[in-house]
Amino acid sequence: MLKITILALAAMTMLVPSSPAQNPTSPAAIKLTAPAPAVLPGNGVAQHPFLYAGEWDTRKPEEQSIFIVRGGKVVWQYSMPLRNSGGRIQEFDDATMLSNGNVIFSHMSGAGMVSPDKKILWNYEAPPGTEIHSCQAIGKNRVLIMRNGNPAEAMIINTATGKVEKEIPIPTTVTGTHGQFRHIRMTKAGTLLVPHMSEGRVVEYDLDGKVLWSVAAKSPWQAIRLDNGDTLIAGDASRYAREVNPKGETVWEFTQADVPDYRLGNIQTADRLENGNMIITSWIAGDNDTSRWPDTVQVFEVTPEKKIVWALSSWKDPDLGPATSIQLLDQPGNPDIVGQER
Repeated sequence: MLKITILALAAMTMLVPSSPAQNPTSPAAIKLTAPAPAVLPGNGVAQHPFLYAGEWDTRKPEEQSIFIVRGGKVVWQYSMPLRNSGGRIQEFDDATMLSNGNVIFSHMSGAGMVSPDKKILWNYEAPPGTEIHSCQAIGKNRVLIMRNGNPAEAMIINTATGKVEKEIPIPTTVTGTHGQFRHIRMTKAGTLLVPHMSEGRVVEYDLDGKVLWSVAAKSPWQAIRLDNGDTLIAGDASRYAREVNPKGETVWEFTQADVPDYRLGNIQTADRLENGNMIITSWIAGDNDTSRWPDTVQVFEVTPEKKIVWALSSWKDPDLGPATSIQLLDQPGNPDIVGQER
């Protein structure tokens, strides 16, 4: 086994794949050893109705799933195998239920839309050498996706016609497609917030690809623009959720130090709820020893004072698997409208 110095590990925090089996020396592969407390705050799977998806559940190679949970029970599930017939990885990175009940999603090898009766209404297959880790609704019939590749492009696609309506080149210094980008989001102003994961920065672009704003951020997975004008960043392998103001100053941050009784995995998504709390996913599939997964928390709901009011650990009845994306279905707002997907 290769011996890796502490300095080398620190340097690699900028090079984090979503699937650690492809790069077992990444920080995502650090073992998780601390179990969650025996009694968790909140009401478990009954706390909220929600849409849930997670990537790289290696325990279930034939069943990577998106779930809808209501009343503490799974009421809908859509699945696909971890690898398609051509051997390409299919892992759910991003999922949103629209107002009409359809669900849009990305799965690394492409993106799609599925109806409540599980019919595929739209499908986009990523060309060879490219990856799709992000899919945002900008209306019932239009989506924004990010296509990692050389060149990399943000794309607006009409899901009713399949037509690509706009392509926005996004420059990157990272040649390896997997480490380039994760969840991008269009803001209410019509600009794009793009987390350059391996470059360690979040950049705001207009729809012509012009840089409007940027901030340094280690291994950013997702960035969203909050109603107060600040930007909320999920720090993936660096394990933080951070709110920064337009000057780039940190005004709120959640890290392992704030939850010493829990073990954080990679923080892949963070969103603010109507009541001011944050909902944070803690992806733990970077630990290749799956026997340790049930001792971890998949989702945290945290107050502005950093008190945990809900900690979801659901690895049995139902087994929801690793957490990458969650949409609480009891929140106000129309998921079809840009900036209100959460």
